[in-house]
Amino acid sequence: MSHVTTHVLDAVAGVPAAGIAVTLSRRGAEGWEPVAQGLTDADGRVRELGPDVLDDGVYQVRFETGIYFAKRQVETFYPEVEIAFSVAGGDHYHVPLLLSPFAYSTYRGS
Repeated sequence: MSHVTTHVLDAVAGVPAAGIAVTLSRRGAEGWEPVAQGLTDADGRVRELGPDVLDDGVYQVRFETGIYFAKRQVETFYPEVEIAFSVAGGDHYHVPLLLSPFAYSTYRGS
């Protein structure tokens, strides 16, 4: 299993948000360094985002939400959502995103 997974739900439409480009990056000396990329599937999930193990550090998941809403002809305030989080140890990290055009929320998933 990938060390990091994600799930995006369109809270306004009440459906999984399929087709969102997602990038996992690690904070390095020169800024954010890409580690992996994915695209949410029909269930709004990226089940394999990055390697099986990540080094401890600060990571970021970036969601290209503006493109998702533009394809649906929906105006949005957030063209992208970036969620930074710390990796410490061998746990699995699930980073879900609840999305709407003018708000979003996240939490540490399981």
